[in-house]
Order: sequence, then C-alpha cells, then structure tokens
Amino acid sequence: MEESEFWELVDAAREAAEGDPEEQADLIVERLVRMDPESVLDFARHFESRYNRAYTWDLWGAAWVLLDGASDDAFDFFRCWLIGQGREVFEGAVHDPDALADLLDEFDEEIDGDGEELGYAADEAYEQLTGTVAPDLGIAPGPSEPEGTPVDFENEGALAERYPRLWGRFKE
Repeated sequence: MEESEFWELVDAAREAAEGDPEEQADLIVERLVRMDPESVLDFARHFESRYNRAYTWDLWGAAWVLLDGASDDAFDFFRCWLIGQGREVFEGAVHDPDALADLLDEFDEEIDGDGEELGYAADEAYEQLTGTVAPDLGIAPGPSEPEGTPVDFENEGALAERYPRLWGRFKE
C-alpha cells in the first residue's frame, strides 16, 4: 500500500463516518479485511510511523489546550485521532500545532480528539483475515520521550503564548 492509498482510505472512512472516530475505525477495518494481509501490514506501518512522528511536546501542548488537559493515554488517543483527520490536517499540525485552530472546522470534545479505536484498526483487520496476531512491523520503535522542548501544561500564560490561535479559539 502506497502512502497515497493509506490517506485515501483514512479520508474515505472519515467522510463516510461523518467525523465519528469510532465509526471511522469500524469502516477502516471493513475496508482492510477486503485486502491481503500484507496490505493491512502496510497500512499499519504507515499509521505507526505517523503516530511516532506526532510524539512531540508541541503537539501534546496543542492537545492539552483542545482537550482541556491530556494525560499520556489521552495524548496517545489524540495522535490516533489526528491521523484520522487526514493528511492535510495531520501534516499541518505536525508542522505547526497552533495551526489546528485554522485546520479544524469544528471540535466537539465529546467525540473529537479521541481516536483510540483507529490505533487498533489494522491489528483487528489482520487478526480477522489471518486468525493470528499481526507480526512485528519491522519499523523503528517510537521515541521514548516526546521530541522537542517540554511544555509546562499547568502554566496557562505559557500555553496561551505558545498556542495563540488555539488559545484564542478554544479557550477564550
């Protein structure tokens, strides 16, 4: 599976799910089980490499602002959700997390920001196809600590300064 196919599958599922991440994950699984196991593993590799790439302090700070706090697990699920938003939003946010203020049409804390199920879609599809657990993907493990400069999540002034557009749109 090429990168463009990965993003097309993510986008098609998001549109069909009307933005609901749980429904999007179910639709991705439905589409992946129609493919061969190696294509499912390719999807998993694309997903995992983006998930690892999004492990940055800057994105964690943006998630903190959007979610009004983000534990380790919440940030993990946020990164899955961010991938589910498609290439433009993902790449824009990785490049400039504050740009999420402009990239997101709406943000509903009830359903947005938590894409936990998206993180398991490829594993679920692989298991349905083969009856076995997916093997090691053969990609480098993610970093043990977020990349970049740590963010003081408890300092609202620092957050407002670091993420002026997000703060202005979602906190004021």
